[in-house]
Amino acid sequence: MPAKKSTKSKSSNWRDNAIVVSDLQKSYKKLKVLKGINFSVRRGTVLALLGPNGAGKTTTVRILSTLLRPDGGTVTVNGYEIGRQDDEVRSSIGLTGQYAAVDEYLTGRENLYMIARLYRMSKSESNQRTTELIEQFDLVEASTRPVRTYSGGMRRRLDLAMSLIATPKIIFLDEPTTGLDPRSRMAMWEMIKKLVKGGTTVLLTTQYMEEADQLADEIIVIDNGKVIAEGTATQLKAKVGSDRLEITIAKKGDFKAAATVVGSKNLQLDEERRVLSLATKGGVKDLKIVLDKLEKAKIGVESVELRRPTLDDVFLSLTGHGASAKSDATDEKPKKGAK
Repeated sequence: MPAKKSTKSKSSNWRDNAIVVSDLQKSYKKLKVLKGINFSVRRGTVLALLGPNGAGKTTTVRILSTLLRPDGGTVTVNGYEIGRQDDEVRSSIGLTGQYAAVDEYLTGRENLYMIARLYRMSKSESNQRTTELIEQFDLVEASTRPVRTYSGGMRRRLDLAMSLIATPKIIFLDEPTTGLDPRSRMAMWEMIKKLVKGGTTVLLTTQYMEEADQLADEIIVIDNGKVIAEGTATQLKAKVGSDRLEITIAKKGDFKAAATVVGSKNLQLDEERRVLSLATKGGVKDLKIVLDKLEKAKIGVESVELRRPTLDDVFLSLTGHGASAKSDATDEKPKKGAK
């Protein structure tokens, strides 16, 4: 039998794109989870795979990281084709799943050192790389404590550090900040930004538009196993519609006069709550104009809100349900023996 060649895929896209996915399909028995997904990720950028629970995000990551076989389509990661060159794919990637994959009875240092040795690094290389990552992820003080004493944010930082032991060119982050408090979430964001500045390509799955706003160069929205939208965060929000000014008038008796003064065709009225709602593309500039008109008319304002589209707005617009809804295509785990 001839030796297996380790040549990269002949696809012309691999030099510019770290990941290329074409017509990706996956089913669990009669349940179709992925129904022909297409996307690519440019090298040195972050692509956020955005979708509600059960949309197919985790299944996609499992396939891209060679943990699950697709039923159809082609995928190349760092120029290597999944299904033909899986060893080369694995040598190019790091993976952080939804839950920290750490040994709670080992210390942080011991966890990192163990992974380094599993990568067949020498003892001196393993110690050096462990020390580098402990310092990089601000775990020096906690490094000699058992991981069971770590906070959720510290565990996630350690988990991410473990995925970087072999300095992979591509990182898969499957909902990396789920369950973290706001401070820990922001700390993770900063670490991910630093990785990308260093040339790492990141594929991120998330339910949080704020997370995609902070990190992603491009966003793919999937629902029920299909790509339903793609673009930047700004472009996706534009699909929902304009920002809205919501102005609460101080006195109910002034409400009708206020509506006349504002006088926009797009004005929506809630007389019971005394709220004028106005679609706007001018944001703060339009807000100032409206407030100036009301002030000249001597109409008091109780409160003002400039409301921007949210993740749920995007999903309500695109799919008819919110981001936390369960899709029919449940992102379930394969049964034992499944390939």
